[in-house]
Amino acid sequence: MSEIPRFRSVLDRFVAYKPGKVVTSPDGRSFKLSSNESPYGPLPSVLEAITEAGRQANRYPDNSCTELIAAIARRLGVSEDHVAVGCGSVGVTQMLLEAVGEPGAEVIYAWRSFEAYPLLVSLSGATAVQVPLKDEGHDLTAMADAITEKTRLIFVCNPNNPTGTVVGRAELETFLDRVPADCLVVLDEAYREYVRDDDVPDALTLYPERPNLVVLRTFSKAYGLAGLRVGYLVGHPLVAEAVRKTYLPFTVNSIAQAAGIASLRAEDELMERVDLTVKERERVRGALLAQGWTVPPTEANFVWLRLGEETVAFSAACDAVGVSVRPFPGEGARVSIGSPEDNDAFLAVAESYPTRN
Repeated sequence: MSEIPRFRSVLDRFVAYKPGKVVTSPDGRSFKLSSNESPYGPLPSVLEAITEAGRQANRYPDNSCTELIAAIARRLGVSEDHVAVGCGSVGVTQMLLEAVGEPGAEVIYAWRSFEAYPLLVSLSGATAVQVPLKDEGHDLTAMADAITEKTRLIFVCNPNNPTGTVVGRAELETFLDRVPADCLVVLDEAYREYVRDDDVPDALTLYPERPNLVVLRTFSKAYGLAGLRVGYLVGHPLVAEAVRKTYLPFTVNSIAQAAGIASLRAEDELMERVDLTVKERERVRGALLAQGWTVPPTEANFVWLRLGEETVAFSAACDAVGVSVRPFPGEGARVSIGSPEDNDAFLAVAESYPTRN
């Protein structure tokens, strides 16, 4: 008999998710650009809703998220039975994989893309099929070629995390036409609100005619509710119903639900903040290009530097002055767009770094 508890074999090769770090310079400065967070705190109206909801923290939240789902459905112009919510978009991703994943099933996604994909696919029991990026973006032709009778789900992160690149309408529709009807395609639009490229389709305009298409979004980024963890999907009723069956009871707490509803009411004001971030994104990328860096066009709230073997050294140079970025050793660094002060601190490091990518 074993002398230690027995765990799933997948844990032997499992590397847990590592969130973006926070660093502080010797003089006490700290600029966190490692987690793609909004640099802005909750709006007063949202903060008021959070405070009010906190008064009822001794009560369980509405397990069905009735008011939140109704608010999302109204905002998007869809039926409530097309919406499912979860603990951030990563929580909804896990729910999707629990609905389709099992031993023998395959899940396709680009790589590198969102780092939670391989973790959650492994935990679901499915087999991950990673398709390399092409020119820092999705190679949808290669992804379609990778589909087999075992393929249950395909992730397309648009804009892609961590590169910020996007897939245009024509390319996406050609790809979707090649996907079998019994295979789910999840368009992960966590950064949709930052997109300014007119060629990038709003997936909500595509899913009505495609029952196997799912749209995934979050309140964590543009809405500035990363600390409260609420995300959602939009899909056909059969899909949304299957995903809701995997919902862990009370996962979306009452404060998160109230904040989500209040954020939708204050959306015009919130989007003004998004516009400021987009302007800073263009300023930062322009400055990096002027410094001699190669930076792919980005439609998200971050920029990507393909640094290869310089990645760890570059991250250390940022750490030394209190600027935290997200390094992927041997590949590159993702740098979130923060406040102008945050961004200037990063640009100063980039300017003084001795080599360029």
